[in-house]
Amino acid sequence: MDLGLKDRAALVTGGAGGIGEAIVRTLVAEGVHVVVVDRDETSGTALREELTESGHRVDLLVADLDEADRCGPVVEEALALAGRLDALVNNAGFNDGVGLESGSPDEFVASLRRNLVHYYALAHFALPALKEAAGAVVNIASKVAVTGQGGTSGYAAAKGGVLALTREWAAELLPWGIRVNAVLPAEVMTPLYRHWLSGFDDPEAALDHVLHRIPLGQRMTTTEEIATVVAFLLSPRAGHITGQHLYVDGGYVHLDRALT
Repeated sequence: MDLGLKDRAALVTGGAGGIGEAIVRTLVAEGVHVVVVDRDETSGTALREELTESGHRVDLLVADLDEADRCGPVVEEALALAGRLDALVNNAGFNDGVGLESGSPDEFVASLRRNLVHYYALAHFALPALKEAAGAVVNIASKVAVTGQGGTSGYAAAKGGVLALTREWAAELLPWGIRVNAVLPAEVMTPLYRHWLSGFDDPEAALDHVLHRIPLGQRMTTTEEIATVVAFLLSPRAGHITGQHLYVDGGYVHLDRALT
């Protein structure tokens, strides 16, 4: 399906693996010039080389976005590489398990830097280019922001902030036609999710326990399913959608557990 994204440029954070990698692959298939930002140079380089050999336009910036002062240079470098910026996908971050008992105030603040602050910083520095392009922003949030999980105060607060900023930016950026939306995954099989499962005595039993609680198909959401929604939201086909929180989760958050 042609989403009308050909020859546009997008900055995707955390794009070397997991959901971010799927977003990159989906966007380049639509003809987008993607600038990937990731701290994992090895995986990022392999992805860039694979996609460029296939004729796609992909660049890689290796950066640790925990440091907000790195975000300005990242945007400048992305613009130098792509020549424009039509889309920003804020995706980098992970559930770091900073809880009330398992963390400290300093670790909580670090979790916010890891999972929230760079969302704001990148949008701030990208704004002039986004205004010029009447572009779009998609923020990757998490079901943890609305359900809670226990033992992860930093991540939950950060993802709740992502949802709030999505609505705030959608309102603030109306005069420039910049659309801002959030996508909320729930249970998605990524390398980080596999790592989480490996901490159980019986990872297969732990996975089976999760699967039987996902209403639609009793299966995990795929990274490609998340990526397809992101690409749609960035595209002209979603031209009148802004300020929305879209759950791509097989009904995990909202449907009655009796259905499972």
